[in-house]
Amino acid sequence: MSLFLDAARGKDTARAPIWIMRQAGRYLPEYNAIKERHGFWEMCRNPELAAEITLLPLKRFPLDAAILFSDIMTPLADMGVTVDFAPGPVIADPVRTEADVARLRVPEPGAVAPFVATAVGMVRERCPVPLIGFAGAPLTLATYLVDSGGARDGHAAFRGWLHREPVAAHRLLTKLTELTTGYLRSQIAAGVQAVQLFDSWAGALSPALYREFGQPYAARVLDALGDSGVPRVYFAVGAHHLLADVSTLSAEVFGIDWRTPLDTARRALPGRTLQGNLDPTALTAEPAALVERAREVLRQGLGGPHLFNLGHGIRPDAPPDHVARLIEAVHAFDRHAAAEHRDAAERPEAAAPHADDAARRHTGAPRASAERPTEAGRPAGTPRGADA
Repeated sequence: MSLFLDAARGKDTARAPIWIMRQAGRYLPEYNAIKERHGFWEMCRNPELAAEITLLPLKRFPLDAAILFSDIMTPLADMGVTVDFAPGPVIADPVRTEADVARLRVPEPGAVAPFVATAVGMVRERCPVPLIGFAGAPLTLATYLVDSGGARDGHAAFRGWLHREPVAAHRLLTKLTELTTGYLRSQIAAGVQAVQLFDSWAGALSPALYREFGQPYAARVLDALGDSGVPRVYFAVGAHHLLADVSTLSAEVFGIDWRTPLDTARRALPGRTLQGNLDPTALTAEPAALVERAREVLRQGLGGPHLFNLGHGIRPDAPPDHVARLIEAVHAFDRHAAAEHRDAAERPEAAAPHADDAARRHTGAPRASAERPTEAGRPAGTPRGADA
């Protein structure tokens, strides 16, 4: 059993496992060298290339999991959708009417991006850590299909479409749910050991719209995978106002973006594993500041199982040596010792005055220290990572 899978299944591990969204990406010189020779879709659709790229960060860093190199838009081609990137997803023929929805086909699960399953098998043969598969949530895929160029204004056109065309919206989301469920099942059958459902645009919706068009379809996908035996991660971006609705989903792990403190999320998601949530821009800070920001996240993640990650995908300007320093800091942080130290500081008796304080004032006797020294001169219970 791996530390990543232990934490994903709900174990409050002594060390937080770490992996990084987009860890095989543009911040790596070796990735850019491959990208100079091959187009993005070729890299995704060629199993040998996808497997090679997936493994690149593991050759540099002692990460606790790998995530398959692909894109959430990958399965849409098998619905008859033409997707390009400029640099974000661009749909040649946006879906706007019921007739547009009707034209979309839903292939059999094994026929959805079969090259992905092939890449999974190749990675598993060489990967020393668990492999994560993934897909886009129905709501997020629908957002791009309807309004692929609307990211700058929070996809206002898509939200308007939901209000104007609810019947077409539900039909589209139903098809995307079927597609996504089959796609993830094929990845699981090929060997991925966890799956993540990316809901990148959930946070653009109000709670009412999310309850109608987001949560029910994410729930169907996650529920359909409940018998698979693999941990399910749900990551909704900008969803601090949706946590009450998100908490009803059946995922074992909930990704939290950088805008919501983990201790706040833990109160809304008791008993669940949290994933996240360092601000990706912190990787551009000086190493000492980066390490302190990471420790803040680790301290906020105490009180339950935690998978350390960024609060969004890693940025192209992240220096690889800073990534190495981040991983080192996370590995050095003893969560159990830190939790004991925190709990001791929060106990009422720790702050209450000693009963014999009055007597000491009369006698002038010194009060005993509440800290017991260790062999390293560090107070007991202080996390070992505090000196790293």
